Amino acid sequence: MEDIIVIVGPTGVGKTKLSTSLAKMLDAEIINGDSVAIYNKLDIGSAKPTIEEREGIVHHLIDIRDVCEEYSVFDYQNDVRDLIKDITARGKRVVIVGGTGLYIKAALYNYEFTEGTIYNNYDDLSNSEILNKIHEYNENIDIHVNNRHRLVRVLNKLENDEVISDKKDELLYPCRIIGLTTDRDYLYERINKRVDAMINNGLVDEVNSLKDYYKTSRVLNSAIGYKEFYDYLFNNETIENVIEKIKLDSRRYAKRQYTFFKHQFDTKWFDVNFEDFNQTVLDVYNYIKK
Repeated sequence: MEDIIVIVGPTGVGKTKLSTSLAKMLDAEIINGDSVAIYNKLDIGSAKPTIEEREGIVHHLIDIRDVCEEYSVFDYQNDVRDLIKDITARGKRVVIVGGTGLYIKAALYNYEFTEGTIYNNYDDLSNSEILNKIHEYNENIDIHVNNRHRLVRVLNKLENDEVISDKKDELLYPCRIIGLTTDRDYLYERINKRVDAMINNGLVDEVNSLKDYYKTSRVLNSAIGYKEFYDYLFNNETIENVIEKIKLDSRRYAKRQYTFFKHQFDTKWFDVNFEDFNQTVLDVYNYIKK
């Protein structure tokens, strides 16, 4: 089996563009690794790749659930493993791309989940807040506040009444994990501009069309780019404050993504050349072909 290509990194760094370019060069199909793009109707706020951006490449696990349906890490794990088996059996390469580290790691490593339970990323909580919740269950659990991966796993297990184990994660597939990075201040500037572009492209109208779903949809109340609109829709919050909150949450999320991908994956990092993105594509391709 040829290496699975996994493209990770913070929001707004160019993962989608790299994935389609590599998929063409490698005769691959793409599996979405973003937990929000799984849901239909969530297009602009999720930065889901448009049909044009997919450039004719087959994309899997996009728009497969309604906004009021549940879709867990357990579901994602099963779906990705089935897809890997199917895609490789047809002689194609696999590219997984996205920023939801817990989902991607659960699919590729020996994570054991219990069917029917809900697993969360806790993207709306800081590390300290997660640790406080853990200590509400058991104040004797000792986890460093900076180890978000471990914090998320333990809180999920506690909330699902599962056994906590220190068993080391084992990678189940041959993988090349590619991380895209750039200067932190420049990334934050790109994120701010990206949020402005979402607003200009109709995010407010998209959210207004989803208002009736907010009372029952877990993803709308937890996903960055959507959860910030709750008070705008129901408590007279100004759109200006919503926009600033999305930018702040997105920047904080990017920081957490860096931490996760640096410590939980054996990631090969590439500084993105935004002036000549084709050079970045070539650098990554040459690395893969070594």
